[in-house]
Amino acid sequence: MLLYEYKCHDCDEKFEVFVFTYADIEVACSECGSINTEKVLSSFASSGSASGSSCRPTSRFR
Repeated sequence: MLLYEYKCHDCDEKFEVFVFTYADIEVACSECGSINTEKVLSSFASSGSASGSSCRPTSRFR
């Protein structure tokens, strides 16, 4: 199951939808019901760092 963010061009509402397929589907706005919506690129949060520097051993684990 994938989570996509959409924007409605009629009322400017942004909303998220769980989708079971990779295919483009018509998604109705959760606020006004319009199908004049567009999938938008969303950002996501991540904890830690890509280099792994947040996982440094302490002296007692060496």
